[in-house]
Amino acid sequence: MSTGRGHAELRATYRLQLTASLGFAAARALVPYLRDLGISHLYLSPSLQARPGSKHGYDVIDPRRVSEDLGGADELRALSACARDAGMGLLLDVVPNHMAVEDLNRYWTDPVLREKFFDVDSSTGIYRRFFDVGDLAGVRQEDPSVFEETHELVFSLVREGVVDGLRIDHPDGLADPAGYLARLRDRGLDRLWIEKILDPSERLRDWPVCGTVGYEFLNDVCALFVDPAGEASLTSLWQEVSGDARSFGEVAHEAKLEQVRGPFAQDVDRLLRELPAGRRPARSDLEHALASLPVYRTYVDAAAGRVAPEDRAVVEASGMDGAIASMLLLERQAPARFVTRFQQTTPAVTAKGVEDTAFYRYCRLLALNDVGGDPSRFSLDVSTFHAHCLERGERFPLNLLTTMTHDAKRSGDVRARIGALASMPNEWTERVTRWFELTDHLRSGGAPDDVERYFLFQTLVGAWVISPERIEAYMEKALHEAKRNTNWIEPNTDWEDAVKRFARALYSDQAFIADFERFAVRVAQEGDRAALGQLVLKLTAPGLPDIYQGDEMPFRALVDPDNRRPVDFDYNQAMLRRVMGGSPPVAQTRKLFVTLRLLGLRARRPARRSRAPSASRAWPCSNASELRRGS
Repeated sequence: MSTGRGHAELRATYRLQLTASLGFAAARALVPYLRDLGISHLYLSPSLQARPGSKHGYDVIDPRRVSEDLGGADELRALSACARDAGMGLLLDVVPNHMAVEDLNRYWTDPVLREKFFDVDSSTGIYRRFFDVGDLAGVRQEDPSVFEETHELVFSLVREGVVDGLRIDHPDGLADPAGYLARLRDRGLDRLWIEKILDPSERLRDWPVCGTVGYEFLNDVCALFVDPAGEASLTSLWQEVSGDARSFGEVAHEAKLEQVRGPFAQDVDRLLRELPAGRRPARSDLEHALASLPVYRTYVDAAAGRVAPEDRAVVEASGMDGAIASMLLLERQAPARFVTRFQQTTPAVTAKGVEDTAFYRYCRLLALNDVGGDPSRFSLDVSTFHAHCLERGERFPLNLLTTMTHDAKRSGDVRARIGALASMPNEWTERVTRWFELTDHLRSGGAPDDVERYFLFQTLVGAWVISPERIEAYMEKALHEAKRNTNWIEPNTDWEDAVKRFARALYSDQAFIADFERFAVRVAQEGDRAALGQLVLKLTAPGLPDIYQGDEMPFRALVDPDNRRPVDFDYNQAMLRRVMGGSPPVAQTRKLFVTLRLLGLRARRPARRSRAPSASRAWPCSNASELRRGS
């Protein structure tokens, strides 16, 4: 898609979570700061018209209008012009998979438009949802006219040069992700990043994209700094605390099955209706099939009769019922709608079962429990990390490299501190044992149980110093997600209140806090060193570094909404001026200093940015222990 102005050179992105209080005008005021930091592109959260009061923009009600809450089309163009004048550009997050179920959404309220635009079962009125969120309905992007109307504004913004490129939210929910991306390419969009969640063993398909949003790098660089020598001790501690010797895979499968039989039961019903009455599998077999994949989904093209080798390998290794596997691999006759809908359903089951359930149940080392991660992979050796960098540099040299996103379970700084526990497993075991004893009198009616206490202790070590208000709010969400003693649907408020009282009481328990703070300081030293190492790799490895708002400074955040708290940009700008003025870096400005220097290096040596490093000379160290020590 040709534009009247050339694209700004890609060097680094900076993610802004736009809200009514941080709209286009406020973002425009940040352009000089981000330019001086070395950022090339502002990476905007969804900016089309969402429901009134939206806190994130993913609940779009009109894809033909720029959000008035954020300032409207004129302010977006003013932001773009300001960025262009600074030699920068804009990337825009777009949401093709779903729109809000909302009276103000004419596509939803008009019966004719609803039938055309949304994936609704005509026999029951049940519609495909975004995961299990009832007020977000799946859009039929496979219909060319729906695609054109929902993308008309986005195409015009790119054509006019207002926007340089797009981030595609949740393509795995679409009926035909590959076909959708091909249509974007055919319209001339050549700067596309997709929120594709890859299993550590999975490779991104050869799609016409610049790459993913970077979760694979986030998990690789975290695991690189986790000491493998700590695995046996931390595994033993976890099994003692939890009384559960199961692998993460077993915990995850159980959680996925719970989701299939609970929130996604209506999707199972619909899948069964897609098949002729005499050829429907047993419901339990279909439930197990939906929970069996080690990846988010397959990409079998039932209409064209194409089955990729990767899809065949995944289905055959899943252990699902043979008759269902044969239908999914097109070896046995089945309606194309069944194959397509099955593939659209497994990502939701995996996301809710793994990310939003099992990650809160299996707590061996919480640093490993993040989007796209596999907690059963305890650490990563340097040679494998190099190999992944080499492949990324060759196949997707503009893949985003992130250590923090709005969907991450915890910030990179928190993750690095928790990961440091693997380097001191014996002392950690001693401390946890002591803390269980010191805090037992603070429990009420058995709450929190030992798993919840262990989860809380890791969180406090990673995020310290954190206010009791923040930790209470976080623990309430974590308890709901774990679905062990309470949940979102049927909350056990007595249990939740007891856990929150326990968390707050820790702050005033002198015996606990004295012992805890001494240890937390030591962990912070090790973890912050690891976080700096991870930042250096993010800014120098093949790919496009992505910085989440505020993460250029110390940023100890937990899962949303904690990670969407307002950033004190006035303070950050003052610190940048100090660093640029020659002040030596201190604890508060080390990340800022490293970011400024290395983004400056990327600007001065552009030819080397996308070059894949040699495994023997990319960094002056040969093993992860040297990286962790900061050699």
